[in-house]
Amino acid sequence: MPGALRAAAPAAMLVAGLVVAGCGSLGGSANEQNLSLAEPAVAPPGGPAPSGTVTPLTAPATKVVVDPRTRTVAVTLLNPPRLMLTTLDGTEPPRQFPLPGPAADLVLVPESGELLVPVTTPGCLIRMSINGGATNRANLDGPAQGAVEVGGVTVVALGNRLAVLDGNRPHAPILGFSDASRLLPVAAGSGTAIWVLDRGRSAVSVVDVSSGESSPGLRAGNGVGDAVADRFGRILVTDTRDGGLLAFAGNPPILRQRFPLPGAPYGVAYDARRDLAWVTLTGRDEVVGLSVAGGEPVVVHRFPTVHQPDAVAVDPISGRVLVASASGMGLQMIDPERVVQ
Repeated sequence: MPGALRAAAPAAMLVAGLVVAGCGSLGGSANEQNLSLAEPAVAPPGGPAPSGTVTPLTAPATKVVVDPRTRTVAVTLLNPPRLMLTTLDGTEPPRQFPLPGPAADLVLVPESGELLVPVTTPGCLIRMSINGGATNRANLDGPAQGAVEVGGVTVVALGNRLAVLDGNRPHAPILGFSDASRLLPVAAGSGTAIWVLDRGRSAVSVVDVSSGESSPGLRAGNGVGDAVADRFGRILVTDTRDGGLLAFAGNPPILRQRFPLPGAPYGVAYDARRDLAWVTLTGRDEVVGLSVAGGEPVVVHRFPTVHQPDAVAVDPISGRVLVASASGMGLQMIDPERVVQ
């Protein structure tokens, strides 16, 4: 491991130890005062050439996911809003499908192979097969920010509340949020508990969808960006404003780790086979891979990216990482085992 990467480990151990001991303000309960939403940092001009290969997209990309079963890559684009489906190996030409408005998120349901696309304006949820089959649209009475399927129902974040859909039929909403956005299952494939990332309060909470009960929101830094769940039952959250990767576990949530990541961390993806969290640093046009299986994260990869790397995904089979440019510079693919760092 390069010396610069080894040097990050002692600092991570110190910071993680302080947080677990209860020092600092990151672990406090979220109060009613809302924060301004943390946005990706404006990436600097120039910089080194991106690692790996870059596929031109000619439009800003907002989200990217990979389906390992079909080897399909899905990307949401702007100007005009649309969904693009392509393949990891590039053997088939990309296909594009119009969206009724900008996609706030892009979620793969592993069990069904469907894509959930929450659209802010007009507020709706688009459901589409990963192979580009027929779409289903559920109209909603608010801007859809995030979505998750759990316990046989679909939950959609509408900012100040969660909509619970059985098919297209709504149940009673779950209230008590400021700007709920990212929704993630607490345990993949079982249970009805979900993580809720409330960007308006920079907080995380656990909600039981079947009962509607919600844990108190726990403060997550001063400006969260994105989140992903790992196989240890944790939620990994990027703290964009303060520069860090936070790990929460339990119900109610407890802050377990805080790892410093200068450069405005924003997008995050998780490789469950290798226990690597991939985080984009939008202030530096970089992506870093952190081993998260031990007591504290350790940076093991660092690569230059396309300009404005707001979104990232990983193929857990090959380990290849995909980074999407929000400034229209394309879709980057990195094979960490083959690219010289």
